[in-house]
Amino acid sequence: MDTNVEILKRKIEGFTPELIDAFTKIVDNLETVQQSAIPQFHLDEVLYRLEFHSENPKTKLDFFENMNELEKNCA
Repeated sequence: MDTNVEILKRKIEGFTPELIDAFTKIVDNLETVQQSAIPQFHLDEVLYRLEFHSENPKTKLDFFENMNELEKNCA
């Protein structure tokens, strides 16, 4: 990864001012994806359980046990 960064730095240093402006606009428009501290499969599991419970309201939503499990696995 460091090698790729160094190569990219050297290439950017050779850009013309116009190319730097264009490159800056492209980079500014890139969307940054924020990573959650909770793994996606845990989020999916909670969502699935909430959806299941909303479709089957007579079922017990064992959320507290699962929240403890989530906290334990994400710590």
